Amino acid sequence: MLKRAFWLLAFTATLLTSSLVMSQTAPQIVVEKNIAMKTRDGVTLRADIYRPAADGSYPVLLTRTPYNKDNTASFGQEGAARGFMVVVQDVRGRFASEGEWYPFKHETDDGYDTVEWVAALPHSNGKVGMFSGSYVGATQMLAAIGHPPHLAGICPVVTASNYHENWAYQGGAFEQWFNESWTSSLAQDTLDRRVAEAKNALVGSAVLPLSQYPLFNVTKAMDGAGLTRSLAPYFQDWLDHPTYDSYWKQWSIEENYEKIQVPSLTIAAWYDIFQGGSIRNYLGLKAHAANETARKEQRLLVAIGGHSGWGRTIGQVDFGPSAPFDENEITLEWYEYLFLGKQNRFATDKPVTIFVMGKNEWRNEAAWPLERAKESRFYLRSDGNANSISGDGKLIPAVALPHAEPPDSFVYDPANPVPTVGGPLCCDVVHLAPGPRDQRQVEARPDVLVYSTPPLKEDREVTGPVTLDLFAKSSGIDTDFTGKLVDVAPDGTAINLTEGILRARYRESTTVASPIVPGQVYEYKIDLWSTSNVFLKGHRIRLEVSSSNFPRFDRNLNTGKDASTSSTMVKATNTILHDGTHPSALILPVVSK
Repeated sequence: MLKRAFWLLAFTATLLTSSLVMSQTAPQIVVEKNIAMKTRDGVTLRADIYRPAADGSYPVLLTRTPYNKDNTASFGQEGAARGFMVVVQDVRGRFASEGEWYPFKHETDDGYDTVEWVAALPHSNGKVGMFSGSYVGATQMLAAIGHPPHLAGICPVVTASNYHENWAYQGGAFEQWFNESWTSSLAQDTLDRRVAEAKNALVGSAVLPLSQYPLFNVTKAMDGAGLTRSLAPYFQDWLDHPTYDSYWKQWSIEENYEKIQVPSLTIAAWYDIFQGGSIRNYLGLKAHAANETARKEQRLLVAIGGHSGWGRTIGQVDFGPSAPFDENEITLEWYEYLFLGKQNRFATDKPVTIFVMGKNEWRNEAAWPLERAKESRFYLRSDGNANSISGDGKLIPAVALPHAEPPDSFVYDPANPVPTVGGPLCCDVVHLAPGPRDQRQVEARPDVLVYSTPPLKEDREVTGPVTLDLFAKSSGIDTDFTGKLVDVAPDGTAINLTEGILRARYRESTTVASPIVPGQVYEYKIDLWSTSNVFLKGHRIRLEVSSSNFPRFDRNLNTGKDASTSSTMVKATNTILHDGTHPSALILPVVSK
């Protein structure tokens, strides 16, 4: 009661200086702008409030965003019209809120304080749910770990589970494109603040180095004012912590599932940059959430694009009329089920909903992964010439490999890396387009090994986690191995489905680097995340293997040094073995009819 009274007093004081207006488009909605609250350490955060004009108490839908609360006005209007009170807050150090911006650092405490503040607002019934995605999913997960008493549900959309492994890094490789593009966009607001505070042109006259690709080895001539460290200190911190150490563990979601006590609707997407983390969040909460109710009330929905788009056409593929995804509607339906007791799509004994590509249809499932999906090995085969689409690489299902078979080799040159073409990308579509795209320009390269099945005689569904098990060696003391699952149409169009990467020195663990010995064979298990796709009759299943996917991931220099600290690079001859002793295989979850 004392805490509720404190928040109510704070709200009343701020309301005296705030504007209360009626929406012109929906007169039944009241909008209150820039309502201030104080965090436990005295920082002022500001929020907009949308609520029904009718007197009464309503459940609260809260979002805490670094992307400007004004951009959530449409959801605020829609949510209030559906019987909710919607609160949209700028997180610390962003737009209308005070303080210093540093990703993840304050979200547990600030999230707790905000949940308890909104629960005590006039017209709140004390029940709070959070929503939205990407970093806004992080503000939910981190708040939920703090267990604010009035938090009753979350709806994290396309967000990560581990800010090392599936945010800043993947398989030990630095997520260069995402880290640079996301940071550049966020740093611009910080730069604008500095310009306004300085009230002169000196700060604003500098070229923001984060807009330069790639942002490594920024010299004083490029960044004389030290803007990179000043505007985005976290970016350099991410580079300075390439392993999963205490820096990352302090805000790990995966290590804290047992602290989360509320139901969750996890929304993922096949071509989303956080697909792997989103699915891990669902599985982690389903197994380890703090109580039986929370574990039972977990839901998973997997759409197509996420950060690659929510429409009918994603990348170069039209997924049909049922494909478009309305995030606002799904979020509101979730909370109408959870808070208002409505019997809608979430009142079901099948908690998983997925979009099945190829057939282009939605389907409800009892579990993830699917119980009827059979783990099937497709072995890599060739006569030693699988280089490029013109080579002799084959994928052969479930047969014994010959005891002796020549391996496939290619030269990986960091100065000429395999280019990124589509895939799960964020956050600069102007310079690098995401999603499913024709891979034939990649497959024409001699440093890409291509393995394909014959044309399929019948439809074959692959739904679930995909793994590449490689036996390989390198002439370098470090290198990368990449894999990509591709659906090839009869006309040759090769559409990427899912992909992955593994840095050789992190093959055993992302916490400790373990150098490789040149020429020695190692087994590399590469996580290609998950997919749901029906390879139609006449199509082929294809695997691409190489050692780079740039600029999505930073280039391995083959020296054991990172591109952020060294410019010395060497070529490496990388060899994939596939014989009876080294059964390299693509492992697919094949769904029986």
